[in-house]
Amino acid sequence: MSLRQENLESFKRDLLARRETLVSGVRKTTDEIIHGDEVTFADSIDQASADVDRTLAVQIQNRDRGILAQINIALRRIDAGIFGECESCDEPITEARLRANPSTTLCIECKAELESEEQRFIARG
Repeated sequence: MSLRQENLESFKRDLLARRETLVSGVRKTTDEIIHGDEVTFADSIDQASADVDRTLAVQIQNRDRGILAQINIALRRIDAGIFGECESCDEPITEARLRANPSTTLCIECKAELESEEQRFIARG
């Protein structure tokens, strides 16, 4: 079961739109962090709250950059003609799984096996 060309184009459009949204958000957050006014707070609680807000913004930005990397990999896989193929077993990834997570590179069985192996590794540690 390979994906039809129209489905590939749909995935590509969705990935490109998601990438543009994330890039815009990362740029805006970066600009706010860099050019944000350094406000002097009257009390330490307000300062701590502002510091927490800034830390959270940086964490969200880092998460978004990771998602951007995954989207770029998915777009390269589309261009290479291997989008929708499991990296591990070379079997097709179900369309439902790709709709839920278009940047996935593993079928559900291989992903479950990987997670199971990770849990065994953690348990040994």
